[in-house]
Amino acid sequence: MDEKTINLETAVIHKGYKSSLHHDSLATPLYQTSTFSFATAEEGEDRFAGTCEGNIYSRLGNPTVRVLEERMSEIEYGEGALAFGSGMASVSAILIHLTKAGDHVLCSRGIYGCTFGLLEMMEEKYGITHNLVAMTTEQEIEQALRPETVCIYVETPINPTMEIVDLEAVCAVAARRGLRVVVDNTFSSPYLQNPLQIGADFVLHSATKYLNGHGDVVGGILVGKDAEEMQRIRMSVQKDVGGIMSPFDAWLLLRGMKTLHVRMDRHISNTKKVLEFLKQEPLVKKIYYPFDEDHPQVEIAKRQMRDGGGLISFEIEGGKKEAQAFMNALSLIKIAVSLGDAETLIQHPASMTHAVVPQKSREAMGITESLMRLSVGLEHIDDLTADLAEAFKTVKAKLQKA
Repeated sequence: MDEKTINLETAVIHKGYKSSLHHDSLATPLYQTSTFSFATAEEGEDRFAGTCEGNIYSRLGNPTVRVLEERMSEIEYGEGALAFGSGMASVSAILIHLTKAGDHVLCSRGIYGCTFGLLEMMEEKYGITHNLVAMTTEQEIEQALRPETVCIYVETPINPTMEIVDLEAVCAVAARRGLRVVVDNTFSSPYLQNPLQIGADFVLHSATKYLNGHGDVVGGILVGKDAEEMQRIRMSVQKDVGGIMSPFDAWLLLRGMKTLHVRMDRHISNTKKVLEFLKQEPLVKKIYYPFDEDHPQVEIAKRQMRDGGGLISFEIEGGKKEAQAFMNALSLIKIAVSLGDAETLIQHPASMTHAVVPQKSREAMGITESLMRLSVGLEHIDDLTADLAEAFKTVKAKLQKA
């Protein structure tokens, strides 16, 4: 069998691991060690010099973490990957790598609140500027570029409005202008979207979410299409800043990833049924889901994604108080940030994940006071819709009294 042609469903179980190199252990062993010993002083010198292979110290590389990195590189069609202690550690690593004082980063109109906060801090401290653009056309992207622009940073689907950025258009502009493209692929997972195949230079994930899928790991992944550059990032930004992933977290991620495709199919199936349920609810003003036929960018979504994913956002009548009343009325669905877990989670972006973003910027992103983001889990769909129905009854009663 040609291992280069195996499908993702097989790759998430097998790629990056050879049991013969680990005492024939079927499961990837957990190398829970901070450092590694050398047979001789000369061997230690050679390893530090890079003239011979071998482990040195777990901040520089660990066998369990390495299996995860190789697997992620395979399923994102890259040439190298790095595992970090959080999704934000991967975001900060690539931005530090690509920028210097005085540079400019062009961003999609919506980005994660902490990414926004990091960019604001980089501007305040180091004069690295940024601006947020809708990126609806190549011309709009071109017009937003500056002489000091060094990279284009994109989320798609955008958190939490599910706006879609046309990656082909972004990468076409970047190629013409010699810019690097970074794509946050957390919402899709490698199962639904592979930005490197479209032309991006780097793809990153909050591994906490769909890759892990069980709500018990915080981690990040960065994949690039240039192996030598990824090694430079490993031995510079990752080594010196130190935002590494622990061996135990890598071990948990490897275990969780084996069911990525199975879980994603159920997430998607449940989400589409929730979509149909919400469309029948009079209190719902607006729904955001990439593969909804009413989504203004559904054709772009279908061109670059294999399916719509497990996240859906919606607005209800009223404002923040009504949204909070709705969330408080839920019993099965948990109020929590994050996504991609077996449990269905709901959150209020304006006061939670994007609270750090100034109100005017939030409004420009389309984040209203009545917007809620639902990460649809793996429960039975009838139980989820029953819980949602009860919450809508509570809000209706409050609105009638008001």
